[in-house]
Amino acid sequence: MNMFRLGKFLAILFCILVSNLTVSYGQSCNTYAFKSNAIYATCVTLPVLNSHLHWNYNNNGTVDVAFRHTGSTTSQWVSWALNVGGSGMIGAQALVAITHSNGSVVAHTSAVTSYQTSLQPSPLSFDVPAIRAERVNGDVVIYATLVLPRGVTSYNQVWQVGPVASGVPNIHAMNPDNKNSVGRVDFSTGQASAGGNVGGSRLHRRNTHGVLNAVSWGVLMPIGAMAARYLKVFKAANPAWFYIHVGCQTSAYIVGVAGWATGLKLGSDSKGIRYDTHRNIGITLFALATLQVFALLLRPKPDNKYRFYWNIYHHSIGYTVIILSIINVYKGLDILDPEKKWKNAYTGILIALGVITVFSEAFTWFIVLKRKKEDKRTHAGTNGYGANGLV
Repeated sequence: MNMFRLGKFLAILFCILVSNLTVSYGQSCNTYAFKSNAIYATCVTLPVLNSHLHWNYNNNGTVDVAFRHTGSTTSQWVSWALNVGGSGMIGAQALVAITHSNGSVVAHTSAVTSYQTSLQPSPLSFDVPAIRAERVNGDVVIYATLVLPRGVTSYNQVWQVGPVASGVPNIHAMNPDNKNSVGRVDFSTGQASAGGNVGGSRLHRRNTHGVLNAVSWGVLMPIGAMAARYLKVFKAANPAWFYIHVGCQTSAYIVGVAGWATGLKLGSDSKGIRYDTHRNIGITLFALATLQVFALLLRPKPDNKYRFYWNIYHHSIGYTVIILSIINVYKGLDILDPEKKWKNAYTGILIALGVITVFSEAFTWFIVLKRKKEDKRTHAGTNGYGANGLV
């Protein structure tokens, strides 16, 4: 009997604790009193950047939302967005509120198409009949009505905070909270999830695409060309230089094709997002590199009269591929916008290859001129100057 009473007492105590935790959670979200006296049926507290999302889902396919950022300062922008066709920042359809230094707040929509966006006003891929913002006691709230596209109710969401300078939104910080401000929301069921792993697969593919192409087109291809030009000056390196050259270029082509394929997949998964210059250079590189591979099958023998013209073709296409490769790697780095150290690392690799090229070129010309001079002397001796006593 005593054990029964003790168990009952512990169960009641547990219920009280759970109810207190529930009330405590609700006070930070569900019980918030809006200045407009608006009431929202559903509310979630987002895990980072002091943000909350409130909404009412309507049967006609629209949703009334209120995105709230607490502890906001002047000269700051806040944003909440849905990514209809993907995840993360690129492709996000954003609601933006800008707080100016005088405390005034303006709101607009902005479709994010690149990492270099300045969140300028632009229409979204779905209708937003109403949008406004206010700032109350350090909280910035964006109110909007959204016409959900295609009747779908579940989307990837993104929210962000950044500084404003001279009335223009600047790039946000790259702290862990800023990087993890992504998630998913279902307006009909009221369920929401958040975390840095949302959209991680697509980000992984983007990084894989960048690494494959930087290593193949941007590093292996120049090294292969350097091997062909500078190793064959050494007689002992013949024919090893040829196999090194073919090995580097073939490896670069295979890895590059894999990178090109991941780029095509990323493009197909990102409807409406285009990087035409990067894409067109990539297609050109693939076509020219494929021609180089097939050219090996048509390579004339060294004593063939067409070998001279084949060399001109092979060298021209090869150097064109290398130049376009380097340009496109930098284009890709601008799109990916990684930490600055990665671009610096690639630049350092190019500088190192450039220094090696300068010294190798000078040494090659030294060897070639020296051999020509020796050949000239040998040729003169063979013709009798000194060999038959005439000198």
